[in-house]
Amino acid sequence: MIELLSAPTPNGWKITIMLEECGLPYRVRWIDLGKGEQFAPDFLAVSPNNRIPAIIDHAPADGGEPIPVFETGAILLYLAEKTGQFLPADLRGRKQVMEWLFWQVGGLGPMLGQHGHFRLYAPERIAYATDRYRAEALRLYGVLDRQLAREPHVAGEDYSIADMACFPWIRTWKAQGLPLADFPALHGWYERLKQRPALRRGMDVGSDRINRRPQDDAQARRVLFGITEDKP
Repeated sequence: MIELLSAPTPNGWKITIMLEECGLPYRVRWIDLGKGEQFAPDFLAVSPNNRIPAIIDHAPADGGEPIPVFETGAILLYLAEKTGQFLPADLRGRKQVMEWLFWQVGGLGPMLGQHGHFRLYAPERIAYATDRYRAEALRLYGVLDRQLAREPHVAGEDYSIADMACFPWIRTWKAQGLPLADFPALHGWYERLKQRPALRRGMDVGSDRINRRPQDDAQARRVLFGITEDKP
């Protein structure tokens, strides 16, 4: 059994997609980010960077004590190796999946996260910040679009954890005001992946728990963004 400590965010959905795709039994322990539950000692014992998601594998392959894993890239690799799914065994295929997985966790996710913050949640609209991160988001869309013009999936011929890492962040295109249709290969990949039943189940996990307007909650603003007073 995998215990998933998470919240309904793009990073959280990466892992529910993987769990649904590989068919591992799991249970979710919800972490209320707006209330600061990510700073609780028992959560920090699993995820010392106070970020979701994290997992605890209660049935590790070595038969030993439960294994905690934090950081989405590490979790996806751990689950792929545990199940032997969605990560090629051959040297070159594995290398390519690793490249695009690290590209997502080091670039696509953080840049889209910053763009979303300054566009949707910042108490003051700062044109320089919004424009800077929008330009970087569009650059990364272009990188992915060119890759998907060459390959059917992010890391090559086969669907992999690299696709699972990217999809939830691309799904934010509408809220972020990004022109997905201007990137035809990326748009086509997105529409194809939406048809995968396991991916759809993974994206549905926790959808009823989304706080769609944390900017209206003073406690959430303070916890999530460090905003200690309301701005006019």
